Amino acid sequence: MSFVEYGDTIKDGDTAIVFLGHESMFPVKVQHGTVTQTKYGVIRHSTDLIGKKYGSKVTCSKGGWVFILHPTPELWTMNLPHRTQILYSTDISIITMMLELKPGSIVCESGTGSGSLSHALIRTVAPTGHLYTVEFHQQRAEKAREEFREHGVEHLVTVTNQDVCKNGFGVSSIADAVFLDIPSPWEAIGHAKSALKAEGGRICSFSPCIEQVQRTCLAMEEYGFTEINTLEILLRVYNVRTINLQIPDLGKAAEDNLSTGFDSSNPSNQGSPCADTQPGTAQFKSGVPLRDMVGHTGYLTFATKSLS
Repeated sequence: MSFVEYGDTIKDGDTAIVFLGHESMFPVKVQHGTVTQTKYGVIRHSTDLIGKKYGSKVTCSKGGWVFILHPTPELWTMNLPHRTQILYSTDISIITMMLELKPGSIVCESGTGSGSLSHALIRTVAPTGHLYTVEFHQQRAEKAREEFREHGVEHLVTVTNQDVCKNGFGVSSIADAVFLDIPSPWEAIGHAKSALKAEGGRICSFSPCIEQVQRTCLAMEEYGFTEINTLEILLRVYNVRTINLQIPDLGKAAEDNLSTGFDSSNPSNQGSPCADTQPGTAQFKSGVPLRDMVGHTGYLTFATKSLS
């Protein structure tokens, strides 16, 4: 099993996603002889998982069923164990695009945190690219190495435990892009410039506070970065539903019915697509934004290394 190479069959040692519903899923490490408890009953790894195909519908001991999904960076973001605050797919998607990442790209990242963005970056630059990620906290760095190894992507990532503001990324003039998610990103801008290729590259800094953004932008200007801009991404979800609306009486409905010979009392006219509508109403599709939405997560500041 690998997060960047799809496998058909569930194997011992794989990380799989147990899908109970769109709002209920969790990761599980498949191990011979192990059982997993769900609200639908027990899942026995040896008989219910190992050897089955990903996407299979598995019946639990109480008669309920779940789906077993192959892990992806998107599913991992929704289910990973939180060691820090994480980035979600809304921000990750714009970061991947604005940093102009592609297979073969070299990326430097700090800090690693819970590895949400790291998995997405690895999938994007695979199979010939590489991620150099720096984490200040030793335990988090060790846990990240362990997860990358379990997820079959350790050959695409190098985890370093050090302070990026003092010691940099440990590489020089090789990166196509740099991403910073640290409390004081302005202190790492110089190291980011050194890590980027001589012919230029892109940088992104994620900060929750506008004061951090201001200091980071000043540091970027000082080090000669150009095309500096800051974005805030807000995801607004709409609820699409069917509603009945009253048809206004404009004095022509009766005339139209008479001219076409339509008889609403005739049983043959009762099977129309709108037979479940109330008299004098018509069905329409309506899109209404949800009352609650995810608000501010952070500011994304992008810039380009100048060639001069």
